[in-house]
Amino acid sequence: MKKRRVVKKKSFSPGQIIPESKGYLISDPKKCTGCGSCMFACSLAHEGKLNLSLSRIQILDDPLGTFPRDIHMAVCKQCLYPQCVVVCPTGALHIDREYMNARILDQGKCIGCQKCMNACPFSPSRISFDADRKIVLKCDLCKETPYWNKKGRQVCVDICPVNAIQFSAKTPDPIGETGYTVNLRGEGWKRLGMPTD
Repeated sequence: MKKRRVVKKKSFSPGQIIPESKGYLISDPKKCTGCGSCMFACSLAHEGKLNLSLSRIQILDDPLGTFPRDIHMAVCKQCLYPQCVVVCPTGALHIDREYMNARILDQGKCIGCQKCMNACPFSPSRISFDADRKIVLKCDLCKETPYWNKKGRQVCVDICPVNAIQFSAKTPDPIGETGYTVNLRGEGWKRLGMPTD
């Protein structure tokens, strides 16, 4: 019989100020080619294997869609009020005050209840489930990357061949899906005959 882990819940009390994240991933879906390099690199850096379902970032490609709505970059927003952290019954999802106030997961405390997945206000949920290990997976801004030797740098940002994703220490404005979507296309993009608006 498998023993169940008992972990004291760490929650936020009413009126408690939740520290703002000091790191965000912003992206330009008009620049993204849908190649999946960021997904492969993410799974490789975190898990040591190429498996798209183990990626903390998801690139959704709609084969019937038209530009610029054919590609959607589903990236964790490091929310100001992280509902995933609030609903976690074990404290597995928490704010790491020593690492950019990032909203990250302690896999050892995760019981796989998936409450965080349901609490995520974005669609699709920015948290995925590893069915083999029965735990959730969430972007940690590359804090826990045993197979990535560039600590403090985000693998998805470094690997993107067209620089369609960037790290920002500034809180996106407005908060929500649109604030994280930015125009990363410059003069080089224009010289290629691609849209810059």
